[in-house]
Amino acid sequence: MSPNLDHINCWIFDLDNTLYPSSANLFALIDERMGHYIQRLIGCDAVEAKRLQKAHFREHGTTLSGLMASHDVNPRHFLDYVHDIKMDRLSPDLGLAALLAKLPGRKLVYTNGDVTYAGRVLDGLGLARSFEAIHDIYDSDLLPKPDPRSYAMMCAALKVDPARAIFFDDMARNLKPAKALGMATVWINNGSEYGHAQACDSFIDYQTPCVGSLLTEILGEILS
Repeated sequence: MSPNLDHINCWIFDLDNTLYPSSANLFALIDERMGHYIQRLIGCDAVEAKRLQKAHFREHGTTLSGLMASHDVNPRHFLDYVHDIKMDRLSPDLGLAALLAKLPGRKLVYTNGDVTYAGRVLDGLGLARSFEAIHDIYDSDLLPKPDPRSYAMMCAALKVDPARAIFFDDMARNLKPAKALGMATVWINNGSEYGHAQACDSFIDYQTPCVGSLLTEILGEILS
């Protein structure tokens, strides 16, 4: 496996569709609530709400960022509403928990969601004790990935040396700023919506459909 990862002492993971498979489809539940929120906000029908939601996501990084720019939406009100979903589509992933425990160094979560939602997801996956810290959208002053300023804030807040870090994300475009900082990068290419957008080999070191399978391979090399 190349490049060599012996120097890595910080393992940074996106949350949604990275630590669990996209087939869990939590975003279908979140998308539904986003649609309801937008319908009530601007008085449109479901079709127009869906169009606006996806346009904001593509152009601003998150639907929230687009709504804040266009309608001055209160971020806490929005996130509390859209993340009010059941977690029964998730189940404990004991295998992933065991792999994470074997990784040498720090394990962190870096998400465009908020820490309350992230904590609920990690609880559902049985991974609440697997990570040292969660860096959420509020910690990034509401600047979402892939805004390079968000990555700089994450590194400063959590004292991450990018040259000794590796970042995992299901959205290929989110890896570009991490690579520019000097991180190794992993694209979790599992078919998540817009996951392929802007994908380029120049900023993707590894590609895998499942985080667990790659961690198994990495651990086999590190511990051999």
